[in-house]
Parts: sequence; structure tokens; C-alpha cells
Amino acid sequence: MYIKSRAVVDKKTKNLVRRIGPGQIGVICHRDLDELGALSLINAKVRAVINAEASISGRYPNLGPQLLCKEGIPLIDNTGPEIMERVRDGDVLEIRGEWIYLNGVPVGRGKLLDAASIEKEMALARQNLESELDGFIENTMEYAKKEKDFILGQLKLPRVGVSIGGRHALVVVRGKDYRYDLSIIRSYIEEVRPVLIGVDGGGDALLEFGLVPDIIIGDMDSVSDRALKKCGEIIVHAYLDGRAPGMERVDRLGLRAKVLSCPGTSEDIAMLLAYENGAELIVAVGAHSSMIDFLEKGRRGMGSTFLTRLKIGDRLVDAKGVNKLYKESIKTRHIVGLVLAAMIPVAVAGAMSPPLQQLYRLLTIRLRLVLGF
Repeated sequence: MYIKSRAVVDKKTKNLVRRIGPGQIGVICHRDLDELGALSLINAKVRAVINAEASISGRYPNLGPQLLCKEGIPLIDNTGPEIMERVRDGDVLEIRGEWIYLNGVPVGRGKLLDAASIEKEMALARQNLESELDGFIENTMEYAKKEKDFILGQLKLPRVGVSIGGRHALVVVRGKDYRYDLSIIRSYIEEVRPVLIGVDGGGDALLEFGLVPDIIIGDMDSVSDRALKKCGEIIVHAYLDGRAPGMERVDRLGLRAKVLSCPGTSEDIAMLLAYENGAELIVAVGAHSSMIDFLEKGRRGMGSTFLTRLKIGDRLVDAKGVNKLYKESIKTRHIVGLVLAAMIPVAVAGAMSPPLQQLYRLLTIRLRLVLGF
């Protein structure tokens, strides 16, 4: 295998995909490359991926490398952290097999992951899943004990400008299948007009569909400047001690924001914000709910998410369940039925038209002559 192209380097995959162009080589440092990260690289149309870390560490069966392989995108794996220092944005790299060259000088070597090697490592990861699950459950319960008073009690929420009480709230996370989920419920959004809450990059997900978020809430680490400037209100998720690193970015943009200190994930906080403000129904898009989801996010437990869902109860609906339950498909018989239905008025109009009536009589006479009637 030989590839030559310009490189884009970033330790965070979510930042790299915003800057990389089609046909370029992405140099990342992403242990256990997750599904969303791989899909973003695929959508960016990268030529190849060089990972300084192990794309499959064996902790759990992460799907990212498999997705890249299926799309024919070479993945040079586990080259070591040195490559992040040796390669800069814009450098023209050559990939020769498992070796990486810059100006004819080798700067790194990794393992070229193919379908067979990926399946072998995934099989080992699946064997480890049970022990990983044990630790995950223990951590979840431990976090739940620490966080229950904050989440199940009365939260000190900032006053929001948009009216939520008695309305539906749509909480959008830029997670797995968010585009498909949003497309499935598009008619619901247009008809019900729920309060639109974007969780970090979820604000950009809404803009993709021509929807302006009423509120963006989160750490402000994966949302675009455009989304922050367009949204109605910004709420920065802060640590319990009051530190809110995301405020620095908001201040740099000359925008105003409110701060909410609470444990847990930003999507949990967004749901709690809607709940405590009296939302009649909370619809989640792209939310994280399984152990794999949380392991891919680098979290060792889901205590806050467990407690949040316990508190919200039946007010929460996951759009992912809707798209699994209802998959719209057009069958051949539906098309035939539509064509026949459309032909009825044409046939009626034709029967009432004098020229067509005359043509029909001529065809009838001709048919009788041919058949000898």
C-alpha cells in the first residue's frame, strides 16, 4: 500500500474532522476509536487515518475501526505518541505499508489494521466485556450514591428566557444516528414545535436541519461559534465547585451565558432543565443510554444518567426507539395502487372527450374486423 497526501494533526478527533479536507490524512490520538468518531472521519472523506493510540485496546468491542475498514480507509494503528510531535498540519506524508515517511525520512511505524486483524481483536474485546460490565455496574452505583442528592433533590436552576412549562422539549445530542432520528421525527417537530435544546454539538445538529436551537447547554467544547451566535440562550455546564471553563469561550465570542453547576453529563442536565421547568414531554435524540455508549465517552459509570431517567420517568421518549419501531418503506403494491388511482381521473376525462370517444369507436370496429365478428 502506498499513499501520499497532506496531513492534519489533532489529538481530538472531533476537532480534526472540522479542519480536514477530502483526500487528506488524519493523524489522531484516539484510544478505542468509537463509532461516532469513525463516522465523522468517513463523512470528512479522509484518505487514511494514523492513530498514535490503540484503536482497539480490548476493553470493549468498539466499532470505529470496523467502519473505516468497510469504507476502504486504511488505518495505521498504535504508532506511538511521538508522531503527534513529529508531524505538523500541512506536512506531506507518505504511507508505505506500515511505515510513515516525511520528506523521505521515516517518522513512525504502526500496524495496518485489516478486516482479519480487526475481527481478531474484536473477538478478544468481546471476551472481556463481562468483566468490564461488572466494574461498570459497581462504578454506576457508587456514582449514584454520591450524586443522588444533587439530581433527585431540588436543583438550583437558572431562569430561562423561553417558556417550557406545558410544552414538549426536544433534547438533541450529536450522538449515534442523530441525523436519521431527526429525519424520522421531522413532521413531529414541525407540527408540535417543541422547545429545541441542543447539547453542545447538538446545537449544530439542529442547524443541519434548518432548526435554530432555543437553548444550547454544555461544556462548549464541541459546538460551533455559528450555533452559539444563532441560539436563543446559552447555559454553561459547570463543575460543582463553580468552575466553568466553557465560559471563557463564550466571553471570547462576546456572548452572554448562564451557569449551571451539577454532576453528570450535559445531556442529563438538559433533560433535568426541561423537567424542572415543567416540560410535558421530553424527546431525546442521539442520547447515550447503554454501557458501550458511556465507555465510548470515556466514562466508567452512568450514575447521573440512571438517576435522571429515574426522576423523569415516563415524560422521557427516546427518538431512537421511534425509528426502530417505525421504518417507513414504500412497497411495490403501494406504487401500483398510486398509479392506478391516478389513472382513474385520466380515464374518466378521456371517456368524456369527443376525440377520444371517436378513437375508441374506431379501435372497436378494427378489433371486430380482425376477429371476424
